[in-house]
Amino acid sequence: MSYKINTTLIIGLGLIGGSLAKVLRHNRQFGQIIGFDRDSDETQLGVESGVIDSAATSLPDAVSIADLIILAVPVKAMENVLTDIAPFISEETLITDVGSTKANVVAAAHRVFGTIPTGFVPGHPIAGSEKSGVAAADETLFEQHKVILTPLAESSSAAVTILTSMWQSTGAEVLVMEIDKHDEVLAATSHLPHMLAFSLVDTLAQEQDNNTDIFRYAAGGFRDFTRIAGSDPTMWHDICLANKDALLTQLDRFTTGLANLRTAIECSDSETMLGTFTRARAAREHFSRILSGTAYSQDMSDKQVTFRAQPGGSVSGKIRVPGDKSISHRSIMLGSLADGVTEVTGFLEGEDSLATLQSFRDMGVVIEGPNDGEVTIYGVGLNGLKEPPGPLYVGNSGTSMRLLSGLLAAQAFDTELTGDASLTKRPMGRVADPLRLMGAEIETAENGRPPLKIKGGQALSGIHYDMPMASAQVKSCLLLAGLYADGETSVTEPAPTRDHTERMLTGFGYPVKQNGSTAAVSAGGQLHASRIDVPADISSATFFMVAAAIAPGSDLTLEHVGINPTRIGIINILRLMGADLELLNEREVGGEPVADIHIRYAPLKGIHIPEDQVPLAIDEFPALFVAAACAEGTTVVSGAEELRVKESDRIQAMVDGLKTLGVDIEGTPDGAIIKGGPMGGGVIESHDDHRIAMSFCVASLRATDTITINECANVATSFPGFVELAQTAGIKVEKEEG
Repeated sequence: MSYKINTTLIIGLGLIGGSLAKVLRHNRQFGQIIGFDRDSDETQLGVESGVIDSAATSLPDAVSIADLIILAVPVKAMENVLTDIAPFISEETLITDVGSTKANVVAAAHRVFGTIPTGFVPGHPIAGSEKSGVAAADETLFEQHKVILTPLAESSSAAVTILTSMWQSTGAEVLVMEIDKHDEVLAATSHLPHMLAFSLVDTLAQEQDNNTDIFRYAAGGFRDFTRIAGSDPTMWHDICLANKDALLTQLDRFTTGLANLRTAIECSDSETMLGTFTRARAAREHFSRILSGTAYSQDMSDKQVTFRAQPGGSVSGKIRVPGDKSISHRSIMLGSLADGVTEVTGFLEGEDSLATLQSFRDMGVVIEGPNDGEVTIYGVGLNGLKEPPGPLYVGNSGTSMRLLSGLLAAQAFDTELTGDASLTKRPMGRVADPLRLMGAEIETAENGRPPLKIKGGQALSGIHYDMPMASAQVKSCLLLAGLYADGETSVTEPAPTRDHTERMLTGFGYPVKQNGSTAAVSAGGQLHASRIDVPADISSATFFMVAAAIAPGSDLTLEHVGINPTRIGIINILRLMGADLELLNEREVGGEPVADIHIRYAPLKGIHIPEDQVPLAIDEFPALFVAAACAEGTTVVSGAEELRVKESDRIQAMVDGLKTLGVDIEGTPDGAIIKGGPMGGGVIESHDDHRIAMSFCVASLRATDTITINECANVATSFPGFVELAQTAGIKVEKEEG
């Protein structure tokens, strides 16, 4: 059915109804605005103040001519209003409401209509103030606020589309949610805080001796928190009754938590108090980042970040890149499952690692920091994780999702792993399938994509798994699941992959069997807290290694870089290409070998990259493509099909980008053929892939014109501070945000 809106009727001219009428009258996208209110003075004031075009003197007459009806009345009055208007509504009429509870509105509609009209779409704008009445109408009230639509099975898609457009015209962001989920979420985020504010003010006001002093000396925080206790008492009485079940559930959760905190204070239980306060602060920061779009945000792709790199230059000096991401992830995971307190230094404070950290906080682990790379983890033991309050959101981190799936498959509670738009395109069947062989119950989206819904309480059995392709993430996932499985879990890899999980398990005192290309664990062991010094990430160091290798005049030292034998493919390949690279001050820190890498410019030559080196450098290939483009002769990459299922299809992204710069390159199913030569400038699409973005920054050192790189917001996922460090080293790149 198609709808044409010539007349909009708003029933109820309070703050919400009046504000909506005012903005719709201003933007003139939804016809003439008629207002109706039980208080005729409010309706008249609406006309006089320009909030509405005209006042309805007869509700039945107004309903009969309205194309769109908006019910802006208290939830308690909703059924009576629906009863009054039902006989006069046509099949072509659109209907929505603004109530903050939805199940009761829908139940009322069922009682009144029997069969719900196809034009009925319940809604709820999450906006308001303590002011009320049409005099408080504010046409900016909904700007940058959320509006939730809760379509019914009967609601037509055309109706949803028009109402989405209506709310968007007010400056609001429109979300779609199921009714039960809406009422549950609003009970926790709106209704419960209002109840707490009302109760707190009421309790303190009854203090006979010092209530005047309590309010006289109250700080700003108290006033901010209790501000919402100034809301309409009748309205909140009605909301409590309308959303009774969901609100009681949240009140029970809160009172349980408050009782636990009271007991901790009474018993001077420092660990429980610290855990509560630390988790709360971390959660507040986590949600603040989500709301501001600065980290883990599901709307991260909406943040436009562009790199603009000027041609030429060289790199020199001594620098240290951030901590190894792979080790940072695993330090949080194993530290959380260990007995005792684990202290981590050099932790990578990038969004991927922080997403893992937040996931374990959501599962009840007390984690202090990070502060300048220092993290303290109060381990809960192998069986101490608690059910998270909702889905675990891991942003752009494939490592988090794949490794966590192994741990979560054996927990007693259900979990869901979600990620950003980029991560939802990446294959997760490679971990879900072998976990199912162990007895896990995992549900994925179409084609094995995220989200992953993992059913708890499953008894896992150890298996032997021959990996079809080399993947440290798959290997680690199964080994972590094996910590809980009956019998032995063993994994054989077709080619060596990074062994950080095996090394760290051993460092935490958990026995790992190694037999050639097979690693195995058995359940029944224990993880003991440890100290972890995270070395600098060789993947992050790669961009600067390649920069020094291709830019004449470069002389650069990268300090404290991890040189795990399963990660040094980049070093081996650059040396084969003729790079002047040496390892200095080699040592071992916390079971991981580290060194300072000194690299100076030397002409590179094209080679056929040995396939046995590919798994040892899989994340470094975007930068290696740039090195090959600057080498004399032809470089052939093969056996690297894994690159096509990373954050982007990295083979295609590099082929397209280098062609834009004038490089002679041909993509193949498992790699590329690259002929070295001059590079120009151009506009590069990074496809939200951090490694693509950083690689083309490095390419600017040998370019003859400016390289503009779009979609660079996700660089922060693995390398916070990249642009600033690149500038320090000598790369002429600027970051532009819009």
